[in-house]
Amino acid sequence: MDKFIYKNRVGITALRAKMQKFSYKKHAHEEYALGVTLKGIQKYNLEGNSQSSYKNGVMLFNPQQLHDGESGDHDESLDYVMLYIKPELFLEALGKKDIVKFSSSIVYNEKLKQDIINLSSAIFFEKDEVLCNELLLNITDNFSSRDFILDYKKESLIVKKAKEMIYFELDDVLNIDEISKELDLSKFQFIRMFKTNTGITPYQFFLNCKLIHAKKYLEYTKDLYATVVEYGFTDLSHLNRHFKRVYGLTAYEYLQSLY
Repeated sequence: MDKFIYKNRVGITALRAKMQKFSYKKHAHEEYALGVTLKGIQKYNLEGNSQSSYKNGVMLFNPQQLHDGESGDHDESLDYVMLYIKPELFLEALGKKDIVKFSSSIVYNEKLKQDIINLSSAIFFEKDEVLCNELLLNITDNFSSRDFILDYKKESLIVKKAKEMIYFELDDVLNIDEISKELDLSKFQFIRMFKTNTGITPYQFFLNCKLIHAKKYLEYTKDLYATVVEYGFTDLSHLNRHFKRVYGLTAYEYLQSLY
């Protein structure tokens, strides 16, 4: 049986997952994500490149990095833990001001593996915030400058403007005609250009942003129906369906896991 458990503490979300038949749709997170494969094989496409994390593999995801995910062995369950750390918190712990990116997506490092497991356990058992912060420092102490690359990627002004316009419409229906007209492009030129630059279609980006913000809003308000209304989902079933494809459980189940 597939099982996903989330817990939030000190600006970090911890996930414990056990899955066999479930697969994640392509999505991205706003946070840095660090995880450990405890059992089985985790397979995923990361920005178009196929990846496999075996037992004891440490998975490293940068903010806004597109990926999907599934068990690589359908005869064996995949068990893993994951930490989602807000960029400002992760950079503060690293002692860096500018955004950096992991230079490797999978590493096999026993100390880093254990440090990630220790912090995830502390979050799930609701240990003191001071201890959680100290355990976060233990994680970041594993990294040196050579483990990162500076994020020098420059988005085109058109893509940047398009993203800003899509963000502005998160509580409404995505209006491709209006955006493409504002950018002086046909809607097909716009869709093709956006996907070439980002790896996903405008609608996928729009839906992913809605889910990220709906999740944060749900954590803050603890109100399912307010979340449905605030982010323009048709009804709770609509929210639940999309939520589960990205997070492994429905919005209702996620809300229950917060208590």
